[in-house]
Amino acid sequence: MPQVFHPPLVLVLKLVALALLLIAGAGWITLYMVLPPRGGPVDPRQPIPFSHQHHVGDDGIDCRYCHWSVEKSAYAGIPSAQVCLTCHSQLFSDAPVLEPLRESARTGRPIRWVRVHELPDFVFFDHSIHVAKGVGCVECHGRVDKMPRIHRVASLEMQWCLECHRRMARMRGLDERRMTDCSTCHR
Repeated sequence: MPQVFHPPLVLVLKLVALALLLIAGAGWITLYMVLPPRGGPVDPRQPIPFSHQHHVGDDGIDCRYCHWSVEKSAYAGIPSAQVCLTCHSQLFSDAPVLEPLRESARTGRPIRWVRVHELPDFVFFDHSIHVAKGVGCVECHGRVDKMPRIHRVASLEMQWCLECHRRMARMRGLDERRMTDCSTCHR
């Protein structure tokens, strides 16, 4: 059977195919490294431009005032419009930027905040346990008192959590195997 392509052309085609494969692989790796974990936004636009820097940093409001369930529940919770209106029924009550807040209070429909910190469904994380053990909000959420807009500072991926669990076990003389056992976080 006669050869269809000349040997030098076959070599060129193989090299082009290899180059395309390498470029595609590098593209996938780059996307994996650049995209935020789980595809969610790291610094999303919110329905109300809430500034933790202003409320926590400038006004000194404790995290637990708005996220009141953080010490009692697995979830820190997003405050209802009523919590915000404790102050904003008097302060900046007519500000146009707070219309979504007033609408939420009128209709009873919660504000649709965009999640910044989200874990997969197969991960069990209990805020109350971490708070009770002395893990401060800043450990996972960063210095929110310095953030005009909240953004993710930690990946919250498994390796990041394991590093923290190992560090805490060493610092507090705890059994590292227990702190890093799969069933501690995966239930």
